Amino acid sequence: MGGLLKLKRVVLFFAVVCLAGLGLAPILVMVSKSLIVNGQLSLAHYASLLSPRTLILLRQSLELSCVTALLATALGVPLGILCARTDLPLRSLWAVLFTLPFLLPPYIIAFCWSLMLGSQGFVALLFGPAASQAFSAWFVGFPGCVVTLATTFMPIVMLLTMTYIRTINPSLEEAARLFAPWPPVLAKITIPVIRPGILLAVILVFLLTLGEFSVPMFFRYDVFPVESFIQFSAFYSFGAATAAAIPLAVITLLALLVERIFLLEKSYQLRPGHAEAGLVIRLGASRWWFFACVSLLGLLFVVLPLLVLLFHSGSFSTYYTALSKAGDSLVRSLIYATLGASLLVVLGFLCGYFIHNRMLGLWRGMDTLTIFFFALPSPVIGIGLISLWNQPATNFVYGTFLIIILGYIIQYTALTSRITLSALTLIPPSMEEAARMVGAGWIRRMVLIVAPLVKRGLVAGWLVGYIFCLRDIGITMMVYPPGNDTLPVRTFTLMANNPTQLIAALCAIMMAATLVPLGALCLFWKRKGVAHGAD
Repeated sequence: MGGLLKLKRVVLFFAVVCLAGLGLAPILVMVSKSLIVNGQLSLAHYASLLSPRTLILLRQSLELSCVTALLATALGVPLGILCARTDLPLRSLWAVLFTLPFLLPPYIIAFCWSLMLGSQGFVALLFGPAASQAFSAWFVGFPGCVVTLATTFMPIVMLLTMTYIRTINPSLEEAARLFAPWPPVLAKITIPVIRPGILLAVILVFLLTLGEFSVPMFFRYDVFPVESFIQFSAFYSFGAATAAAIPLAVITLLALLVERIFLLEKSYQLRPGHAEAGLVIRLGASRWWFFACVSLLGLLFVVLPLLVLLFHSGSFSTYYTALSKAGDSLVRSLIYATLGASLLVVLGFLCGYFIHNRMLGLWRGMDTLTIFFFALPSPVIGIGLISLWNQPATNFVYGTFLIIILGYIIQYTALTSRITLSALTLIPPSMEEAARMVGAGWIRRMVLIVAPLVKRGLVAGWLVGYIFCLRDIGITMMVYPPGNDTLPVRTFTLMANNPTQLIAALCAIMMAATLVPLGALCLFWKRKGVAHGAD
């Protein structure tokens, strides 16, 4: 028995150390290299942080992140409540529809908005070319970044709101409903109870916006991620790129410190439940008014931009040309996303199990570290990976697709780990304990007891990992070797010098690459569940 316990600790400790080493080593090497100038210790690269431009970049980065987080919260919380707790018509369909922008690389949504506001977009058709030109000129810059990123990241707020609402003890709302109508109950009971989920969503949106560079670059709005990327890719200044990335890492650490202080232990108390367990808010006469408002939001922020994209993608010949230019990148994207998601599920399962069992006194630090890697801006991770692996002895990693997969594992393990953690909380500890008492070893318990019981969580984790790996552009753009670019990277690089129709077709292909496999797997899983239910 002692040998089995030792094996369990060795396997889990090895997984945790591997992830920590893979993530921390590049950052430490990146910082150490930036402090060396001409073979001597120097802070010359960091002198630029004292310039007025740094204050401008800092202000614009924080403004963009704060305003985006506020707008996403203002839209996401009401939508989450409407979809999870009310009798709003087609509420499940709305939840899926508003999630679509999050499944795509953010710059595709930016491109959709530029088409919609362009000379052949809806604004020009409705109000004329002059209005379109004026509105388009105003939209480029801060407004375009806010609208695009709020549309892209709002589903995080909506989905977390829906998830946390379904964990509320129904008796709390039932007791309150004896003395008050629904608006006061929502304000005094429901929203305060789910406040940890809302705060977590706000922090995630803030950090994801802080690290995003493709949308600000598309709309020509200067922020720290764009500065870091340009210094590295255009001027080949490793030290300046690192110096521009350091403020991002510091802000990320501060935001995570806030999350640890205000949400300590609360994220571990999440117990996913069922929508049927809670009360249903009857909207009554205002039901169709809410339906009209949600329909208008869905039409404006999701349906119209995507329809304009499909309209501009042109004929089948355009798609043929697009596939001839980027077919190899599409295949690589699918392969890398599949491989990355599979590795993320395995590592996320081990890390989630480690955190769930609160092992070795390191579980809280491990959870914080995975969230830190996820929230860390991709330019920081990319520069760190290059600084560590760009050596003759490690060219078998740096010069191949493995460097991309490493980036996926570092940044996205938090997703599969948290999903596994939520699934593990639903398993009674007595089940694994009973298997242990009858002599089942730890590996056998994992394979025959725990994994089958959390299979829905594992499938959900794989799907989430697949989506994030497929849509990734930040890490891939920084580290991909020649001949290993993915479809998001190829499309982004072709935007500057190719016709609109071709770029629209490439974006439409990216949408299909994301949604078709996702829809097929979800349909298969649903039918499988129905079949088991019938049996």
